[in-house]
Amino acid sequence: MTASLYGKGREGFLGGDIDWDADIIKVVAIDVANYSVSIDADEFLADIPAAARVSISDALTSKTKALGVAGAANVVFQEVTGADIEAIALYQDTGNEATSRLIAYNDESADLPILPNGGDINLNWDAGVNKIFKL
Repeated sequence: MTASLYGKGREGFLGGDIDWDADIIKVVAIDVANYSVSIDADEFLADIPAAARVSISDALTSKTKALGVAGAANVVFQEVTGADIEAIALYQDTGNEATSRLIAYNDESADLPILPNGGDINLNWDAGVNKIFKL
């Protein structure tokens, strides 16, 4: 899986506002019928309408950053119902959607689309050289 980095997410890394190791990073599963991504304009989770958020993961674990490549343990979305998932976005969770900075967006994963059926959904990160994303 490769990802496009949100412009404000790149800015957050360069400004020291995002700490991949220490910050709580989560993944939101997205119904694209309710969200039109703007990689350079969208900044916070609040920019993704609540109607587009199908599910939100727990915090990423086992995060790595070797050579500027972000990695982590695979993600499980628990007991997912609702609209189809056609994209995902990673974000820095501050506990407030108005300040939770968007990091990366992906709508081209081999795992997508995902059709919720009320059960858990496993999202497996790319095992290739770019893993989740590369700075």
